[in-house]
Amino acid sequence: MSATLTADSPRPPDGSPRQRQVTDFAEISSQIQAAGLMRRRYGYYWAKLVGMVAVFAAFVAAFLWIGDSWWQMPMAALLAVVLTQTAFLGHDAAHRQMFRSGRWNEWVSLIVANLFVGLSYGWWQNKHTRHHGNPNKETVDPDIDLPVLAFTPDQAAARTSRLGRWFATRQGWFFFPLLLLEGLDLHFQGLKRVFGRERIARRWAEITFLSVRLIGYFALVLLVLSPGKAAVFLAIQMGLFGLYMGGSFAPNHKGMPIVPKDVKIDFLRRQVLMSRNVTTGRFMDTALGGLNYQIEHHLFPSMPRPHLRLAQPIIERFCAEKGVLYTQTGLFASYGIVIRYLNRVGLGDRDNFTCPLVRSYR
Repeated sequence: MSATLTADSPRPPDGSPRQRQVTDFAEISSQIQAAGLMRRRYGYYWAKLVGMVAVFAAFVAAFLWIGDSWWQMPMAALLAVVLTQTAFLGHDAAHRQMFRSGRWNEWVSLIVANLFVGLSYGWWQNKHTRHHGNPNKETVDPDIDLPVLAFTPDQAAARTSRLGRWFATRQGWFFFPLLLLEGLDLHFQGLKRVFGRERIARRWAEITFLSVRLIGYFALVLLVLSPGKAAVFLAIQMGLFGLYMGGSFAPNHKGMPIVPKDVKIDFLRRQVLMSRNVTTGRFMDTALGGLNYQIEHHLFPSMPRPHLRLAQPIIERFCAEKGVLYTQTGLFASYGIVIRYLNRVGLGDRDNFTCPLVRSYR
């Protein structure tokens, strides 16, 4: 089934959230376990990790061979793709998908994120854990609490300046252009956390890895390319990296229901009703790093990526049996939903939030 939650959607089944959590989620968990979909895929991930190192080595060799040439600009675009795919691997390790050992997963994620991608694992893990716990919940989910975009009418109303109001009413059209700056922001936020006063585990390991990665990367680019070419190369790589990263995460929750902080929803419905799958083929499964199976990922974060595709029909069928709305759409259709949603919010439209989902849990 493919649908979008609206004000006319049916009410969730009766029963307390606690009862539903115990019975429904336990039932689907048993089905997933029985299907063997929580078992580790060591061969798959070791091949990915070894391939990652080989790709980076090949890229550096090609970069040095091409030298100070404008032909390096396609290499910048290629590097943006490689870095995003590598970030997906760090995401998998952070969710304990690769190994049984939490320590192994943590160190792999540290090395992949900090040393290869140049992002802080500690900063991202803190933010992403809060998102997974309460997707699309006001004042709790950090992914809908951004300084530039308004995700609720209250946030839009807080834009009191003339420029702020003008931007809010058109923010959907600016969303994807703004993603060109997302790469810079990801690096900045990570460095801010690592060198800040907030608690972060393995701070010195993160500082060491980030320093080697960022200093080494900029030194390589500046040594090989003239200043003008280096600036263009870095702009292309950073812009496309942010666009690819943001374009992979944007379809997952934006435009889905946002609930007030005081609403209590059981785990199964909290994860399914606030998430959207993107229907794709095998190529897009790879391109989106498995994030297109967002419902399955949110229900079972430690499920190995290649099993998400196998879990999808099981979970969709289970949700249909339980009367839980399961939303999926195409990639470009999801982008259209995001743009229209942000523009409606910017105009102060509150109808998106007056839905049976919220009323039923009051």
